[in-house]
Amino acid sequence: MKLEAVGLRYGWRGPWVLRDVRLELPPGRLIRAQGGNGSGKSTLLRVIAGATRPGRGRVLGRPARTAYVPERFPPALPFTALEYLRLMGRVHGLPGVETERRGVQLLARFGAEGHADRPLARLSKGTCQKVAVVQALLANPGLLVLDEAWTGLDTESRTALDESVEELLAKGTTVVFVDHDPARLAEHTDLRWDVGGGTVAVTQQVASAAVRIDCTGVTGGPGGLSGLPGVRATSTLADGSIRLETDEIHSDALLRALLAQPGTHVRRVSGGRR
Repeated sequence: MKLEAVGLRYGWRGPWVLRDVRLELPPGRLIRAQGGNGSGKSTLLRVIAGATRPGRGRVLGRPARTAYVPERFPPALPFTALEYLRLMGRVHGLPGVETERRGVQLLARFGAEGHADRPLARLSKGTCQKVAVVQALLANPGLLVLDEAWTGLDTESRTALDESVEELLAKGTTVVFVDHDPARLAEHTDLRWDVGGGTVAVTQQVASAAVRIDCTGVTGGPGGLSGLPGVRATSTLADGSIRLETDEIHSDALLRALLAQPGTHVRRVSGGRR
């Protein structure tokens, strides 16, 4: 996905919030947008998510399934929590049965299963935020945009969202986020965008130490795993096991992805910082 010479301002005479912004969003990468209040972070995220059209330039390659948690979720929508999730499932083209199953499952993961049949207007701000997060995770999106999505969540739900982001990264999802906590997902962040003055400066995170993961039971040999995000290289060892090379930033998510594959057994993990 790319932003090509994107510009946006509010009103004909207003200042440019974004001016000639050119960005690439690689698949399977975690990108943090940061900057002061009023710097244009939320505007940039809305353009990326497709919620706002740029006044100039264009956005190319946005995944068909793009999910967005806005900075402010409108709680007064005329639906119950589950009705809203059913509607969002239809928007993403999900079958009704799958939407129902995923919706109930995710509400339970975020401790909101008891509110499934309650109107959104009667939910607390924190519970509404959980519903907002669940709708974004519902369709296993190819692009996930989170604008202060952790704000208002309890500790357990913040952890659940962290874990959900790591799982999606392992599947190849691109995640762009803003959060007030500078330590949020810091060990997994690949790129940082410094937003301000209409421009976006990109900082590549320093590559972490190499990590080697040896496993057996892989269907299709090394080729069956080479497409997993974070995999730098694969090889077959003398004992027939498969070795994957990754880095510390992606190693946890990659391990979870490997363990989720039927029949795959992780024999050894080595490397990284000592």
